[in-house]
Order: sequence, then structure tokens, then C-alpha cells
Amino acid sequence: MLNKNIQTFIACDGEYDASKIILFGAPFDGTTSFRPGTRFGPSAIRNESYGIETYSPYQNKDMTDYSYFDSGDIELPFGSTNRAVADIAMRADMILTDGKLPFMIGGEHLVTLGSVMAVKEKIEDLYIIHFDAHADLRDDYLGQKLSHACVLRRCHELVGDGHIFQFGIRSGDREEFYFADEHTEMHKFNFEGLEKTAEALKGRSVYLTVDLDVLDPSIFPGTGTPEAGGVTFDELRKAVTLICERLNIVGCDVNELSPVYDQSGVSTAAACKIIREMLLAMS
Repeated sequence: MLNKNIQTFIACDGEYDASKIILFGAPFDGTTSFRPGTRFGPSAIRNESYGIETYSPYQNKDMTDYSYFDSGDIELPFGSTNRAVADIAMRADMILTDGKLPFMIGGEHLVTLGSVMAVKEKIEDLYIIHFDAHADLRDDYLGQKLSHACVLRRCHELVGDGHIFQFGIRSGDREEFYFADEHTEMHKFNFEGLEKTAEALKGRSVYLTVDLDVLDPSIFPGTGTPEAGGVTFDELRKAVTLICERLNIVGCDVNELSPVYDQSGVSTAAACKIIREMLLAMS
């Protein structure tokens, strides 16, 4: 059993045995291709979460009515990407083995691979819903197969064709979009088609990965690879609530907050509220 972290995300100080959803941080940015700093995302989110309320007026639910457990950050070796991914998989596997849902806070987007690896070991027929500005479908980035630019390509190797649904994508090289035409279901620029996808995946086991740079950078500048365009906060809030309420979420993550690039704290506050809405929607 995991021990409770000293500082937790707001209201995530329940007991392990009583909690269905278990949070953990993956503070890794060892393959960041532009601006580093996402390793500081999980701690910033915990610190700033006390600036928001436990009650969601959007859902008329309060986090204090449920039990959540925050197991803290994994101590990841920044010199070894393979080891970092393996350690993330180990933490997620521990949570899954206890019959609970792993909720990971990144870190750069490569951390998703470790969590998906663990879930796929337990669930053969796994589907992934991916919110992001970037396709993340490169076969390699500067010769490296393990990169935040390749994470969904590596996930595709695990789950196969027809099992990845991508939304909000507005950036990638030409080959990534060609690959998506053949192997994933990509919805560019926004969440059009999400209702249909949710209907199609009812009863299926779904992993939800949210790269916060899907947001318009005028709303969310605190990220390592900002992309002009993107969705509004309310569009993302509605999207994550829809998926988390309607579908059988077996694992999830929120990643790519780099708080050093937004000293106002607005980006961190947005990340905190998205996490709160996801937790409540799954409760």
C-alpha cells in the first residue's frame, strides 16, 4: 500500500483503502524538445490547488464528499528515460493491482507511455482518448524513439489501429498526419465529434490523456511548446467532464504544465480546475 503524501492536491487526503482514485506525480521533462520546466508541474499544481474551491458549481459536486488519495511524486532518474518510463509503469501497476484508478499528473507527455503500459498489461482491449495541440505521432525525434513527440506513436504500438481518438490537434509534421489518416481517428483543431466518440466507446475501457497545451496559449501560456490557436478553458472543461462521466475510465493523466513560463499563476489555476472537474466527474 502507498503512503499519503505530506502535501496533497486539495481534498485528496483520504485514506488509501477508502479511495478509488489515486493521484501521483511524474515530474519528468527529460525529452522536452523546446522549453523545459514541466518537471515542476506536479508540485505547482498541488501548491496552487488550495487557491480553488473543493466545490464545482459546474457539476454541483464537492470533493469533500468523496475520498481521494494523493501518493505524491515518483523520484525519477533524469539521466535515464527508459528507467523513468519503467518507474511510472511500476507505480501505475501498483495502483491497478489494488483495484484502483491511477490519475497521473505530469511532467512532459512522454510520462503517459509508462501509465498506458501498465494499464494495457491489465486490460487487453484498451482505447485511448487524447486531447492535445500536437499529434505526438513521430516515429522518432532526432533519432530517439522515447520522446514526448513520439508518445502516441509508442502507445499505438501497444493498442493498435482504431483504438486511439485524438482531438484538438493543430500541429505536427506531414508524416504524422498521414499516419493518423491510416491508424488513428484524428479530429483537428477542436472537439467536434467527441459526443459521437463517447457514444461509440460506451462500455469500453478508456485511458484519457490530457495535454494542457490543447488550450489556446492566450489562456494557458505556461507550457513548453505553445501553439497558436486552440480551445477555450470552458470547451476543455466540458470535454473532460463528458468523457469522465460517460465512459469507463481505467486510467488518466494531465500533463505539460510548465509553471515557470506563467508567473501570473493563471495556467496553474486552469490545470487545477481541470483536474478537479475530472476527479468529480469520475466520482
